[in-house]
Amino acid sequence: MNDKLPEMRASDAERDQIAEVLRDALAEGRLTTEEFGERLDAVYQARTRSELVPLTADLPQGAGPEQDVRPAARGRDWAARFGGRATSTGALALMSGFVRKGTWVAPRRFTAVAFWGGGEIDLREARFEDREIVIQATAIMGGVNVIVPPDAEVLIRGVGIMGGFDHSAAGSGAPGAVRITVTGFAFWGGVGVERRALGKGAKGSKELPGDGQGRPEGRR
Repeated sequence: MNDKLPEMRASDAERDQIAEVLRDALAEGRLTTEEFGERLDAVYQARTRSELVPLTADLPQGAGPEQDVRPAARGRDWAARFGGRATSTGALALMSGFVRKGTWVAPRRFTAVAFWGGGEIDLREARFEDREIVIQATAIMGGVNVIVPPDAEVLIRGVGIMGGFDHSAAGSGAPGAVRITVTGFAFWGGVGVERRALGKGAKGSKELPGDGQGRPEGRR
């Protein structure tokens, strides 16, 4: 009689989560392009959770598909939103797209690069590794959109060269709120920064250059 329980099947969401860890590792230089490609293929061929675990075991936040991130405190209790280990420190959209949103831990410095692609960094539900964080955004023939809490302090120091770097969201915040500095540059692309409350749509927001699927205009 075999009492061994069957292995848990991996879900599409869990595969996508592991793929994001691999993309972060590529952006941070922890994986070569060849290693990234091999592991990404293995991710989408995996049928069980146990097949996913080894693919990120040697990477930060690579414990597997069941990571737990504490949700951000709501309202004006900013002190409760600081601290914790960063979930992700960078993202790369190379003719593709990336999204950071929900209950993640934003690092002291986050590096985002979009080349012929698009990315979104949503900080409304995030925790923060420190009270002051920096978003380094580079958009080359692509776009990066940063969504910040409406009561955050926002400093914007980026520049646009034949592109756009939005400075309209800069301003002071509530007492004790996180200070978010957005810097970098946009070349034939755009970096947008907007204040948006939870539950509100993108009314007045700036769309990323492209077709809405991480691909720039003119390329399908």
